[in-house]
Amino acid sequence: MTSAPEPPAPKPALIFDDPLDQQTSDDTDRGWGERPGSDSAADLKRFLDEKPPHHI
Repeated sequence: MTSAPEPPAPKPALIFDDPLDQQTSDDTDRGWGERPGSDSAADLKRFLDEKPPHHI
């Protein structure tokens, strides 16, 4: 008795959606340098610490 060959594994389906319609991490409020839980005093300190010297 010979066994029947196993069927090939199914191929992944092709998706023809528009990739620009999908939301990315850049589209959310997070991901552009926001730090969770920061307050305005900490933001001012960071701004003053990172300001270039010619902007004093």
